[in-house]
Amino acid sequence: MEQSVPVYREQELSDLSLADRAREARKLIIDMAAAPTGCHIGGSLSVIDLLVVAYAKYGHDKNNSVILSKGHAAAALYAALYVYGRLPTNPAESYGRQGSLYTGHPNHKLPGIPFATGSLGHGVAYAAGWALAQRLQGSGGLGIAIGGDGELQEGLIWETAQIVQAQSLTNFIYIIDCNGGQNDGYVDDISPIRHLKERFEAFGFAVREIDGHRHDDIFSAITTDSDKPLAVLARTVKGKGVAALEGNPDAHYAKIPANLARRWKVSLS
Repeated sequence: MEQSVPVYREQELSDLSLADRAREARKLIIDMAAAPTGCHIGGSLSVIDLLVVAYAKYGHDKNNSVILSKGHAAAALYAALYVYGRLPTNPAESYGRQGSLYTGHPNHKLPGIPFATGSLGHGVAYAAGWALAQRLQGSGGLGIAIGGDGELQEGLIWETAQIVQAQSLTNFIYIIDCNGGQNDGYVDDISPIRHLKERFEAFGFAVREIDGHRHDDIFSAITTDSDKPLAVLARTVKGKGVAALEGNPDAHYAKIPANLARRWKVSLS
């Protein structure tokens, strides 16, 4: 498979804008969808802007932990880490293959991934635990969970919110990729989750609602409130960046031919 982005040198990384990183990461995700196993492309393309900005703002401090709870979007996580120079090889070259560390859910054996997050909801609890540990250590570090709106159907999410409230974890940020879709269709057709803002406010969170593809808005929004934990409801488009996939719940998982991957990558330029 052709390599879609270079192995960045340290001096080159500082010259990449957020838009550059997000575009190159999307190319990588498309390449991973062209791997023999395919990948969860729709949710990876919707969440990638959130990951790219979260790493830009918080990835430099070892006391912070950015945890992708919607682990099936591992392609996006690997792509984001790669365009920040934190992975040694291009993940698209071996994604999903036997013996590869680039597995279909986040692999904690890779740099920058503290926890494997396969079962939905667990990553939110891990991030809350991280936030509590950092507070107890007095490090000033943050626990940052990035999840999905379909994932909110997991009871563990709301059990964690209760603990976050009880422990007053003001160093906890929960970013929700609200793309409106899940494995079997639209969230609203399967198990509608109404009044999200009010729900999180009832658990003691500060809540911000943003466009999850506008980098400046994301960067400004994911700033902790000194008095409350933070929930960011990021409105996104499933399959963002590829016209044929945008808003289509059938784009949840795909395996595509190499020639189609090339066309989709060109369309991102």
